[in-house]
Amino acid sequence: MSRNDQLDAGHRTANRVLDILEHLADAAHGRALRDLSAKLHAPKSSLLPLLRTLVARGYITHGEAGMYRLGAKVLELGVGSLAELDVRDVARPALVELSARTGEAVLLATMASDNLAVMYIDKVESIHRIRYAAGVGERRPLHSTSSGKVLLAFMPPDRQETIIRAIKLVRFTDETVATKTGLRRELARIRAEGICINIDQAVVGRCAIAAPMFDHRGDAVAACVLGAPKERVKDLLPQLVREVKATADTVSKLMGYRDRGG
Repeated sequence: MSRNDQLDAGHRTANRVLDILEHLADAAHGRALRDLSAKLHAPKSSLLPLLRTLVARGYITHGEAGMYRLGAKVLELGVGSLAELDVRDVARPALVELSARTGEAVLLATMASDNLAVMYIDKVESIHRIRYAAGVGERRPLHSTSSGKVLLAFMPPDRQETIIRAIKLVRFTDETVATKTGLRRELARIRAEGICINIDQAVVGRCAIAAPMFDHRGDAVAACVLGAPKERVKDLLPQLVREVKATADTVSKLMGYRDRGG
């Protein structure tokens, strides 16, 4: 076999190993050998040596029912690298694209360190002269902002309740949620719908749409926010909701989040 043939064979083997791992990553309950063979269009006889090696090295497991699944070794490698991801760096290109498609301001928000406010950590400015007034580094109340409510809505219930009891529900407009019962009800709706649309709640005439971004553990670590004057976007809300959700989903996947339907 020539050197080029050897390199080609090595490339094919490496690609086949990666194909196996990628297919198993998309299978919550694992895959049988026959399924992998069909998915990869490869004979079982050529897959078995690779599978046995991956099992021996701990990268996949082979259960009693004959199902192959990702093993602890590959998961440890993934978690180690994903933990180092900075949501600002990961999200920035998607935020820029969302702003370019809509022409509106797009912000990235996270919980402040004291868990009593939301903080904007990145922003792509609107193309319009009349813009959404919010800057990087600003803190805003949780109960009157779309991002604050999204991050609260997707917290574990015990942590959410602790924060609700600690914050003061200042009324900024007639639309601001001003009771804790009302806030709990709205958070339940946001969690069910996966989106928060705020109109006139923090400032009269302002509209903001926010969706959660999840990390590899399934924690809501940030919110994607589109902000604009209400009159400019009120007839475009269904489209903008889809755009914001899609952007948040894209960033979540880049952060390692995999929705298993639960």
